[in-house]
Amino acid sequence: MQLNETIARQIVERTMKIIPYSINVMDEFGRIIASGDPSRLRQRHEGSILAIAEQRVVAIDQATADHLKGVKPGINLPIMSHEQVIGVIGISGEPDDVHQYGELVKMTAELILEQAELMSQVEWHKRHREELVMQLIQGASVNDSQIRVIAERLELDLTKPRIAAIVKVMPDEHSAPLSLANLQQLVHLLEFPERDNLVGILSVSTNEVVVLKPIELTNEGWSLEKERKRVTKLLKRVRQLGKFKIRIALGEYFADEEGLSKSYQTAKLTLSSVEEHQGEVFFYQNHRLPVLLSSLFEESWKADQLREPFDLLVKNDPKKTLEKTLKEYFVQNCDAYQTCQKLHIHRNTLRYRLERIEEITSLNINKLDDKLHLYLALNLFHH
Repeated sequence: MQLNETIARQIVERTMKIIPYSINVMDEFGRIIASGDPSRLRQRHEGSILAIAEQRVVAIDQATADHLKGVKPGINLPIMSHEQVIGVIGISGEPDDVHQYGELVKMTAELILEQAELMSQVEWHKRHREELVMQLIQGASVNDSQIRVIAERLELDLTKPRIAAIVKVMPDEHSAPLSLANLQQLVHLLEFPERDNLVGILSVSTNEVVVLKPIELTNEGWSLEKERKRVTKLLKRVRQLGKFKIRIALGEYFADEEGLSKSYQTAKLTLSSVEEHQGEVFFYQNHRLPVLLSSLFEESWKADQLREPFDLLVKNDPKKTLEKTLKEYFVQNCDAYQTCQKLHIHRNTLRYRLERIEEITSLNINKLDDKLHLYLALNLFHH
């Protein structure tokens, strides 16, 4: 740990609140880098040089001070960090008067140093965790040597299966405008108590945070329901905070080395594809079709062609009866009996509605190509 001017000033300010004497802090070269007497800054303090060289308390009376450069009466105590002298703290005054404060001042200085070192380590870990997250979602392999070294230093297990999730922070209608502090609060909620989550602020401008979260794999894959329960707990904690609200999109799991990057892409496209939907939690698995076909929207004429049957249906179905019927028909995998049961309608009513849909859209629901076109139009454009 290095003793810099910022920490030295903190030591002077805090210790002078405890004792009624001026305090000096010298670096490892014996230069005064903080002082209760600003006129002494940058001076070389010969008493501190002796304290550093001999690693002991050096007391200086008036007679001795008269023969040394840049020195006043007082005591000088070496500041230790990891069993090494990194500087000196001096108390100005008659040695007999200030000696009683020596150990108290020294202990205070070393505690401030320990606190600064701890905060520095926390910042280092935070910065490198975020950097690691960004590299992984941009395509870095979990088996890359540099990635593995960083993960080991951070004590992170990258062999755990993980999926990516994107959390978008939005202003609550009763709260103040969003700030960086809100994103940092969300990061804290995501990291604790879920200590294995890897979290990074994706974008301050769009108020998005990315999470690489561990999942449990079984022979059947991973459980959406388990993740839904975890997300529900997060939502509850966010509501209790009462400062913002969130939407979260969870991607797919990929087992290969660049799987986290692919998972991130599925989460990102899911969040984009459900932009106009109501709700808070969206799984890629439940929106796979619009996500996989999202590239169609890069050329608007293709999207227009695909959505044409849906637009015709909306135009000729003001009460949305036909739209709801078609949606349920597809939910029931085109099983007429189950559709009638769910909608509480007669089979003839269902037949009439499907025929009416065919008339409006000019598509034959019994032809596979037309049925697929209707299915895509409804699922891609129904909100």
